[in-house]
Amino acid sequence: MVPYSARAHGAKARILVVDDSPAMLRYLRLILEIDLYQVETASNGTDALLRIRQGCSPAVVLLDLQMPGMDGLKTLQRLLKLQPDLNVIMCSGVDDPAKVRRATLLGAKSYLTKPVQRLYLSAAVQRCLGSIPMESAETKSHGSVIASTPGPPARYNSN
Repeated sequence: MVPYSARAHGAKARILVVDDSPAMLRYLRLILEIDLYQVETASNGTDALLRIRQGCSPAVVLLDLQMPGMDGLKTLQRLLKLQPDLNVIMCSGVDDPAKVRRATLLGAKSYLTKPVQRLYLSAAVQRCLGSIPMESAETKSHGSVIASTPGPPARYNSN
């Protein structure tokens, strides 16, 4: 369900969030809906593939790496077989360079580490949608994938 504010002001693109954690699905849905995206969820890779086969046409898929059954990398491969131009952002609690490289080779556009920060997620989604150029991001680049890891919070002096 899209919040009233999104309906009243015209919701942005549709995003499919795939994660086996109900708490993470709620969190990601909330921060994406704050940015006025239409959000659908799937609790595993099989459910995500089923939604795509049944006509769900997301502009971006936010895909968890570690899920029981079919993991995120296998799901990524199968999603891109169904829709080769699909924008997929991998999301994981593991910041493993080998996994980032593998996700890149398979076709992921970005790789975010958990806990996902709203700023990084918004920037990754906007890059996937072509709203902001890759070089304007304030994240670490690994080839064509943007991997963001939370750093220390910015401190601003109000004086």
